[in-house]
Amino acid sequence: MEQLNSNEHFLILLVDDRPENLIALEEILEKPGRSFIKANSGNEALKLALKHEDIGLVLLDVQMPDMDGFEVARMLKLNKRTQHLSVIFVTAISKEEKFVLKGFDEGAVDYLQKPLDINITRAKVNVFERLYFAQQKLKNSLLEIELVNKQLERFVFIVSHDLKSPIATIAMLADMMQKDEVVKNEPELLENTSIIYSAASKLTGMIESILDYSRKSLSEQTVEDVDSFKLVNEIIQMLVLPQRINITIDANLPKLKTRKIKLQQVFQNLITNAVKYNNKPNPEIQVGVYAATNEFYEFYVKDNGQGISKKDHSKIFKLFEITDNKSSGESSTGVGLNLLKMLVEEQGGKIRVESSPEMGSTFFFEWRR
Repeated sequence: MEQLNSNEHFLILLVDDRPENLIALEEILEKPGRSFIKANSGNEALKLALKHEDIGLVLLDVQMPDMDGFEVARMLKLNKRTQHLSVIFVTAISKEEKFVLKGFDEGAVDYLQKPLDINITRAKVNVFERLYFAQQKLKNSLLEIELVNKQLERFVFIVSHDLKSPIATIAMLADMMQKDEVVKNEPELLENTSIIYSAASKLTGMIESILDYSRKSLSEQTVEDVDSFKLVNEIIQMLVLPQRINITIDANLPKLKTRKIKLQQVFQNLITNAVKYNNKPNPEIQVGVYAATNEFYEFYVKDNGQGISKKDHSKIFKLFEITDNKSSGESSTGVGLNLLKMLVEEQGGKIRVESSPEMGSTFFFEWRR
């Protein structure tokens, strides 16, 4: 038999105008971890429901004077504070379809027919008790996730804010250098200075977007028209990649409505990794769209780099998991691809990789249309 956690408490509201029926119901349903509050009328039931916010289930008699069970259920569903309550009608009226449907229309989740069958009554209440605790656990988990998200957003805000000032300084100095006569007379130096200024300006814009993103909840984040072909080109310009790297971008990359900064994060990370983990003298990178369904586009980023062994295909998407692959730059933290996986799955999509050692890698990810 399933054991309840010692901290779990299930409160049941019993409503019937006959006291002997309330006593009988309590005797049938009594068990450790349960408690009962009782009402002899519809008005009293509504008052108790508003007073006790932790009620897990309402067993409601249909035939009562002044206010019948149907009206009580209707009032419970109209009030935001009580509309979440599960209501089981306890009734002696006809089992005809019209009465049953009326009960469900008014918000009932189930029926118990008088005279009560003890085993069926206990079984049904046990089901709703388990459902109630499952819903409470889910609610608590969502609250914990919301707290973690707020902490992450605060972290992103602080880091982005601290980066903003030095990047702005770099852009300002690069702008001043472009206007210097010595630099103007050196074409190569002027070109490099222009690249620095352009990259710093784009990075400043990105940081502003991240700051804006960190201030907003998911529901407030802007959904906008995004040209993914243009977006990928902007990312490549901002990264200022070495000339030896050849990047091909599919001109058929689609336009879609989405949260731009999130799609940008995915493309930017995958392109950066394609460069970072490429051991070939002439790196080749392709960015395109592989397939589309009614719900998703499937994009890909393909490279001719060192590849990933089969045993590491699932490992690379796990937090803090690091493979034996060697990068041309800084060491990996094992965070990047896990964050990408979270972003893609937030869209309802999936991310996968096809790769083998020294044959390159292709990362596919789905993004909602």
